[in-house]
Amino acid sequence: MIGKIAGRIDYISDDHVLIDVKGVGYLVYCSERTMQALPSAGEAVALYTDLLVREDNLQLFGFTSLVEKEWHRLLMSVQGVGAKASLAILGTVGAEGVSRAIALGDWNAVKAAKGIGPKTAQRVVLDLKDKAPSVMALVPRGAAKGANVAQDDSVLEDIVEPAHEPAGNAAAQSEALSALTNLGYAPGEAAAAVAQAQNEGAGEDTSSLIRAALKLMAPKG
Repeated sequence: MIGKIAGRIDYISDDHVLIDVKGVGYLVYCSERTMQALPSAGEAVALYTDLLVREDNLQLFGFTSLVEKEWHRLLMSVQGVGAKASLAILGTVGAEGVSRAIALGDWNAVKAAKGIGPKTAQRVVLDLKDKAPSVMALVPRGAAKGANVAQDDSVLEDIVEPAHEPAGNAAAQSEALSALTNLGYAPGEAAAAVAQAQNEGAGEDTSSLIRAALKLMAPKG
């Protein structure tokens, strides 16, 4: 499995990029948003990747973050959603938008993607709603948004890493708060919900806190 590509861009097409890794060129397909975030040809780049294996073809898909990659993997697990549809959804609303839409049950946001009908959008939300907290817990550490653009070969390294197991509950609360604010919740509202969730015994891991806080902030009635 090829999980990451780090090299220099050879050329950029409409829906894919050719990355030269020490003389070997990898054709990587990306969402529209990821394509727009790529640096120019000749510059260094690093993308997380997912390899799709078929009987007659191998396709490599690239992502700027682990959250985007994980949503791609999960979206493709939904009946009727293939790689093209997954990239369309991610390209339309972005990884954070997918997290927000699925966590809140907003299938209309998913339906906005080209080629996604209402039934498929509803199925995506229904099938993946319970997965949203764990994906949101993949918190970026010290990373700027967008593709990893290295200045030279010595820094072609990860810019986004999965959150390690928190050293304590304070770390889990901080990661949960970060994930919720990325979803668009006001910092004060998110902080209050995380604190209430903790006080009500939601658990000490990030995913549990996110799930409980989302329930507390869900519209009543």
